Amino acid sequence: MKKKNLRGKRPRLTELVEAIQQEFINHPDALYTIKKIGNCVGVRTIREQLAVREILNNLVNFDFLTKTEYGLFGLKKNTPGADEAYEKDTFVGKLEISDRGGYVAVRSSIFKGDIFVPHPLLHGAKDEQKVIVRLRRWRPGSSTPEGEVIDILGDTGDNNTEMHAILAEFDLPYSYPAQLEEEADRMSGEFTPKDLENRRDMRQVCTFTIDPRDAKDFDDAISIRTLGTDGNTDSSSAEPLYEIGVHIADVSHYVKPGSNIDKEAYKRATSVYLVDRTIPMLPEHLCNILCSLRPDEDKLAYSVIFRMDDKAHILDYEICHTVIRSNRRFTYEEAQQRIETGQGDFATEINQLNQLAQILRERRFMQGAIAFDREEVRFEIDDKGKPVSVYFKEMKESNQLVEEFMLLANKTVAQHIGKPKNDGRRRTAQPKNFVYRVHDLPDRERVRDFSQFIKRFGYTLKTSNSQGTTSKNFNKLLTQVRGTAEQHLIETLAVRSMAKAVYSTDNIGHYGLAFPFYTHFTSPIRRYPDLMVHRLLDRYSKGGTSVNKSDLEDKCRHCSAQEQLAANAERASIKYKQVEFLSDRIGQEFVGIISGVTEWGIYVEIEENKCEGMVSIHHLDRNDYFVFNEKEYCIEGIRSGKRYQLGDEVKIRVVHADLQRRQLDFSLVEEGTC
Repeated sequence: MKKKNLRGKRPRLTELVEAIQQEFINHPDALYTIKKIGNCVGVRTIREQLAVREILNNLVNFDFLTKTEYGLFGLKKNTPGADEAYEKDTFVGKLEISDRGGYVAVRSSIFKGDIFVPHPLLHGAKDEQKVIVRLRRWRPGSSTPEGEVIDILGDTGDNNTEMHAILAEFDLPYSYPAQLEEEADRMSGEFTPKDLENRRDMRQVCTFTIDPRDAKDFDDAISIRTLGTDGNTDSSSAEPLYEIGVHIADVSHYVKPGSNIDKEAYKRATSVYLVDRTIPMLPEHLCNILCSLRPDEDKLAYSVIFRMDDKAHILDYEICHTVIRSNRRFTYEEAQQRIETGQGDFATEINQLNQLAQILRERRFMQGAIAFDREEVRFEIDDKGKPVSVYFKEMKESNQLVEEFMLLANKTVAQHIGKPKNDGRRRTAQPKNFVYRVHDLPDRERVRDFSQFIKRFGYTLKTSNSQGTTSKNFNKLLTQVRGTAEQHLIETLAVRSMAKAVYSTDNIGHYGLAFPFYTHFTSPIRRYPDLMVHRLLDRYSKGGTSVNKSDLEDKCRHCSAQEQLAANAERASIKYKQVEFLSDRIGQEFVGIISGVTEWGIYVEIEENKCEGMVSIHHLDRNDYFVFNEKEYCIEGIRSGKRYQLGDEVKIRVVHADLQRRQLDFSLVEEGTC
């Protein structure tokens, strides 16, 4: 295909995007700097070059491109969602009204600029408000498109307004249709005898949920009882067997295919988690009341029930509909207290489950799973939504307990459908079409780049053609960096070297978990693919024919794209709160690590709170002239030879916090070292 070049004309955003995408498609194995791709598509001005930068970073967000730790961009295969992102015609921005009309200042990752809105098309919007504007036209020769206000979000700076603006920026809903909430409210939680037909009654078995403190939708529960060696409920055996139940809210009982609620859930595909709120996939009454496995209430579940020995070997399993009754709702902290002290109600059961979970965990890593236990940034928020402190979510044994049994259930369901059966003489027919959660092998070139980078810290990563060997070497590295100043940077870059997990009908296994078969079964309240899996299990357990693969794959692609949008919105909300947190700390000094090196400056991540900001290349040293060294991937002083590289420790001062752009500006207090 002929390369689109924009030399000699003013490029519009869509033309620039198309030209950049086509350049990568024409050269799928090439890697580009921002400057190089700009030259290839014929941009000339600084404004156009800045637009190229934003487009490239957004194409990374939408999985069209990959970005190495050295700032090079390359085409990524199996791209979900990039084209759709650039077909959008609605944007969010701050409105400024003049005599001529309004100007909406858009600062999204897709488009940066002003959109002019004539007075009649403001529709009541006021100066300084955040609005959603739809593009109407872009006159030839004009640098400013024209649009119309279609929604008023509220006053700029108000917490609800800003969170809604982030959701709207990524085309995610910020409210639930009232008629669907009312429809859900009319649903009854009472069961008829028919509802309980063909369900295994497990209401007398010890069952509990373990969730975060602020959780309301309890979509999974775990049960345990001790069996004798013959499988009966006799705990007198010296080496007892255990019946472990992983019980998942039976959302498919309430949400029928093709219903209005189902259509809305599919459109959303996932719940969205911002810093201070959850935007649910399902109406609140379904999420928090009917489907939630609340204590001391009879609840319908879809369960995977294992019989295992005290070495966590699976002797057999059953996948079935059940009715359960949770005895207790634990927070992770409460469960952890029982693990650490052995005291409290259900301490014996929790500790037995934890022993089995730790065996499962150790075995999983022995088989090649990668131990990405990264710190997650959390905020303490006041009643106005303002962050007052930053802390990090810890992954303790209570979290691991839940994680291991959910992983086991997901893996078992995927094997149950996807693994060819063997009756001793021959394999059965081809497995039926199904939804898998797949994670491809990491790109070799990116792993080599990463391996080269970590050498400057004294670490090595041996790569090989063996999937298991490479993953074990990753685990060895992650263990070595734990507790070091460079831990977060190396973990972040290690994650970036990996492929992204997606939904697909083509099972290629899950590299990160080292599972040949994997799906998502355990969270149908908040993930639509899990609801799809529940329905497919029902269909196939009754002898139904295989569903159309093409239709199922389309749904997988949609869910993957929505998941990525939700992740982008979550990151944007974290970034907003980080900027807001430091906006009250202008002039304060912090120690940080250089987390990015570009042609326009260095990015620094503060160690104590993980807030990231930029030091402009023009502000590094007024007595020197710094340039980006493309070959060495560093910024270098022409006169002094001074270098700033990824991983250098520096001291910074907070200079400016721009909430609307979600950007922090730093200055250096002390020179870094190379």
